[in-house]
Amino acid sequence: MKRFITFFIAIAVISLPCTVNSQIKVDLNKKVITIDSKSKKDNKKEPAKESQQNKETQTSQVYEQNQKTKTNTGSQSSTQEQPQLKTYSNYDFIAGEKVIFFDDFTSENIGDFPQLCNTNSSGEIVTTNLFPGRWFKITSGSGATCLMDPLTLPENYTIEYDVIPQKDPKNNGNTQYSFFIISTPKPKDIGYGLARPGGTGIKLFFAYNIDFSSYYSDGSPDLKGRLDGGTWPVADKKYRISIWVQSERIRVYQNEVKIYDAPRAMSKNFKYNMIRFEDGMPMIINVRVTTGLPDMRNKLITEGKLVMYGIYFDVNKDAVKPESYGMGETQPVAPNDTPVNKALNRRVELIKF
Repeated sequence: MKRFITFFIAIAVISLPCTVNSQIKVDLNKKVITIDSKSKKDNKKEPAKESQQNKETQTSQVYEQNQKTKTNTGSQSSTQEQPQLKTYSNYDFIAGEKVIFFDDFTSENIGDFPQLCNTNSSGEIVTTNLFPGRWFKITSGSGATCLMDPLTLPENYTIEYDVIPQKDPKNNGNTQYSFFIISTPKPKDIGYGLARPGGTGIKLFFAYNIDFSSYYSDGSPDLKGRLDGGTWPVADKKYRISIWVQSERIRVYQNEVKIYDAPRAMSKNFKYNMIRFEDGMPMIINVRVTTGLPDMRNKLITEGKLVMYGIYFDVNKDAVKPESYGMGETQPVAPNDTPVNKALNRRVELIKF
């Protein structure tokens, strides 16, 4: 009897439809067979439901991809249609016409301190293997160096010099230095004014940033500014510094790049009469102070000629650097006996025909 039941169960299992998802439970003791299955109708709904979910997922993915494509395309189009802003300017510095002071230290002996300078520190004349000429090297960063005699600076004037910053071993190898234009009642006293040299002046500080600070002894508020350069002056590199003062306005250039244009930094209530270096150990040459700026627009027409002094020559040569030719030897306007007179003779005249 048991064999018959087993045979019957086997036949029943084999005969179930293939399309039915079923579970079979057999209890041989009770001789009961239980079949748990889903109908064909329900079984057909599941694939339809899955198909609908797949369609929705695919639709969502396509939408997201389209949005990304639009965003990327819009970004690229915006970049192409909006070029970066660029600005352009000119080097507008014009050296003065009349020389007030000039020294290139050619008359000094190597190793000596310059005769036309004064200091509460130390310095000497040196030569280099990279740059021609005799350079005044300030050998201590703890003092100040200025001219021996006071200057008489007019309302409008220019100051120029070449400088090679040097590392100061007593100041972590920094290459910083300061340049002052001062109004002082005691031009022979280097220490007068202490932290505010002379009482009135402007300090240009060439360091990690290029700062300027103007201070006054008449109670006027100080004026300060900063150019965030983020770069120390490079040691052993030559820089050309040009300063143009017109009444209260001061413009400062480094290598033909304007770094400051301050319209109210100088005081018209004081006469500035001193220049000085401080806070570093630079090497200096070609210190030049001039006055009497030419009127470039009409002077050639009204006077018939225009004398140009903002032209630089090789040391003790008539070879210019490199644009023009000089008239110092053939038609001197002053004896060639002092650095100032030599500077007056280093000129180019533009003549109207």
